[in-house]
Amino acid sequence: MEKWPDNKAWFLVLPVVVLVCFSAIIPLMTVVNYSVQDILQPGMGFFVGTEWFERILHDERLHGALQRQVLFSLTVLLIEMPLGIAIALALPTRGWGVSACLVLLALPLLIPWNVVGTIWQIFARGDIGLGGAAVKALGLNYNYTASATDAWITVVIMEVWHWTPLVALLAYAGLRAIPDAFYQAARIDGASAWAVFRYIQLPKMRGVLTIALLLRFMDSFMIYTEPFVLTGGGPGNATTFLSQFLTRLAVGQFDLGPAAAFSIVYFLIILVFSWVFYQALEGMGKGASK
Repeated sequence: MEKWPDNKAWFLVLPVVVLVCFSAIIPLMTVVNYSVQDILQPGMGFFVGTEWFERILHDERLHGALQRQVLFSLTVLLIEMPLGIAIALALPTRGWGVSACLVLLALPLLIPWNVVGTIWQIFARGDIGLGGAAVKALGLNYNYTASATDAWITVVIMEVWHWTPLVALLAYAGLRAIPDAFYQAARIDGASAWAVFRYIQLPKMRGVLTIALLLRFMDSFMIYTEPFVLTGGGPGNATTFLSQFLTRLAVGQFDLGPAAAFSIVYFLIILVFSWVFYQALEGMGKGASK
């Protein structure tokens, strides 16, 4: 009879398991408990089953917030991924300029989210902000506090400015991991720059680009602080995304049952989208390797 392997390494991960239980599993179970109960007061509630889920799923405000959220996440991904790859390709590979460029590139990532929102709140204003004044100098009627389109564009540009460096740094790391032998073989074959990118660099970056895509999708799908500080979700509901809808439901209206149900739905939406993205990228990778 085969003995159970004596692997004491499992004890090393035990503290992590305990921390995960306290920081994730127990709060999740609390949310699940609230999602199936109507809390009348602390310590008093009664079971309502799936009532809150049915109410949330038929809420038109949720449908609008979900549409805005999906459109926003897809928009920033379509901009950040190609732009980040282009920046990584343009960065130097030798000399003192490498460190200088990487430090400058990483600066936006070091700024807290609420500070980013405050910076763009001032920068995009037409009366005191350089960005808003520059746009108005071009003869454009720009006011992100009054125009839904202007507010949407401003939030997208702010998000791209803040997080494109992450994609660029990951892509640059993938580029630096490619052995020089591949480039030498490409030069011997007389391959063009596009051929090198298409058949060497892009396939070799697939792993880090998958990580970048998933990280950026999940983060953009949960965005809250920056648009809240910049526009407060307005004008109207133009920049009210799912996280802001959830906050208004839980904190503003104190509807704990519907808020808990929506939290679970929110988590499942992110999980499903991430799985779809991952499977699509895996399929592309397998197709390219054949």
